[in-house]
Amino acid sequence: MIRRVLPHGMGRGLLTRRPGTRRGGFSLGFVSSSQRMLTTDDKAVVLKRIHEVHVKMDRSLEYQPVECAIVINAAGAWSAQIAALAGVGEGPPGTLQGTKLPVEPRKRYVYVWHCPQGPGLETPLVADTSGAYFRREGLGSNYLGGRSPTEQEEPDPANLEVDHDFFQDKVWPHLALRVPAFETLKVQSAWAGYYDYNTFDQNGVVGPHPLVVNMYFATGFSGHGLQQAPGIGRAVAEMVLKGRFQTIDLSPFLFTRFYLGEKIQENNII
Repeated sequence: MIRRVLPHGMGRGLLTRRPGTRRGGFSLGFVSSSQRMLTTDDKAVVLKRIHEVHVKMDRSLEYQPVECAIVINAAGAWSAQIAALAGVGEGPPGTLQGTKLPVEPRKRYVYVWHCPQGPGLETPLVADTSGAYFRREGLGSNYLGGRSPTEQEEPDPANLEVDHDFFQDKVWPHLALRVPAFETLKVQSAWAGYYDYNTFDQNGVVGPHPLVVNMYFATGFSGHGLQQAPGIGRAVAEMVLKGRFQTIDLSPFLFTRFYLGEKIQENNII
């Protein structure tokens, strides 16, 4: 099967089964092949190609193999775990083979509050210089907002419990300073979720992995994923179908920048 799927003899090599990672009631694993090659400067690298994804449900003894030609890693906060299953980062430190996907889950809080005297319906999304942000939520004088913690304030991502004191101490004072009417706001509800946080430069990772040749990334957007999703979807589709970015050149956001140390720093994380 491998020789049929891989052209030009690339199917020759090792067939490996990787252990799975658990996620949301199921676990994943990959079946892949590899081929050792030399770069132009005579350094050995191993090119890999994924052939199957193995999905195993909780409380089941069986897994479902899914043959694939392409894997698009858009697993958000867990994309680094998925990449590791394909061997990304398994190599000596400081090498391309040893470069990991620097994406991890970061817990963030979102609060909804009521304030009849607050800004009107024409109010846009407002991001304060402190990092606090808010926007209107519906027509009933409700608002939605929050603030990203500093590195020293980072909460434990092991659970999704909401810290209401964080709003009281770290968010509300900045909101009230920006909009005095918010001094009388009443918090109605709150929840927590995850950012797929890129610890390297807080920006997205888009396009193919240089060594796992049929794994593509669309992850690491550090809270901007929904805003950037239409463009990212087009860019990944162009790369898969045409082999290059066409509409917008997103090559600065390729995985290789982690190995080269070329940051595309995003400072406006809210």
